[in-house]
Amino acid sequence: MGHARDTVGRLRPQPNGTVSQFGILWDIMGLCGRQEIGPNPPEVRRCGRSTPLMTVKLKETLPNCGRSSEAGVVMWIGLFCDIHANREALEACLDHARRGGIERFIFLGDYVGYGADPGFAVDTVMREVEDGAIALLGNHDAAITSGTGGMNSIAAEAIEWTLPRLDATQRDFLTRLPLTFEENGRLFVHASAHAPEYWEYITSVEKAARSFTATRARTTFCGHVHVPRLYHLSPTGKLAGFDPIQAIEVPLLIQRRWIAVIGSVGQPRDHNPAACYGALDIERDVLIYVRVPYDTESAARKIHAAGLPHILSLRLIEGA
Repeated sequence: MGHARDTVGRLRPQPNGTVSQFGILWDIMGLCGRQEIGPNPPEVRRCGRSTPLMTVKLKETLPNCGRSSEAGVVMWIGLFCDIHANREALEACLDHARRGGIERFIFLGDYVGYGADPGFAVDTVMREVEDGAIALLGNHDAAITSGTGGMNSIAAEAIEWTLPRLDATQRDFLTRLPLTFEENGRLFVHASAHAPEYWEYITSVEKAARSFTATRARTTFCGHVHVPRLYHLSPTGKLAGFDPIQAIEVPLLIQRRWIAVIGSVGQPRDHNPAACYGALDIERDVLIYVRVPYDTESAARKIHAAGLPHILSLRLIEGA
């Protein structure tokens, strides 16, 4: 792996609220003063709420998404992460993406845990892989075979509930998943390029810097945090991050390096309950964060009926 320690050593964090051509930059996230529930560290919590959810027309959400290059190469890739056994969210996102013309998918891990439909989620991803999709390993997927060491009690309880509900074929599929996938200067990983197997959350510019130094890839796409984020690193070593706006094209400028933290399909935590996935135009190097409303109440009811921790159903309703 390549390193650029001298470049990162010159990073100059931006103060909170600084406005640039990319929007509001942030380096230090405000804490909401609430106890963290789930695997995410407290610094991922944000004060306030995100932009209120609005139903966005398909054409507005994925502009020109049906286009293909003259050579017939698929231009748009759907990036799905942190599905977490949420059938309703997964079905809604796949349907939304396909109606928008997305033909290729990369799954960034965590198909099980928290939700009530682990078998359905794994079977769906398996079918997509058979059709040419890429699927990577997440920490909850790894826990199926390696155990729940390091997980909090809620996450561990959900994995223990999940284990007897997966058959041998599904468990074998999860066991064989790779940690990373690299293609044309793009790295895809569940957590971070920095020691992917240790599942580090990229929730600050300091942690983004570690990921940048660990790979030569110009752009890294990851999940794990359940909150959409974008970080960019300039040629002079200036690193900043910002909150992407849904349904707005973000040009991944070639002069910069990027880390795109894709939000969660199955358990968003940015106070917006709509499922989130990424749409990447590989020809124009443009990324869109897509939000898809789905039947959160049905998914939450199934979690409650399964006897899983009550907080897991509440998180779907609140998106937090």
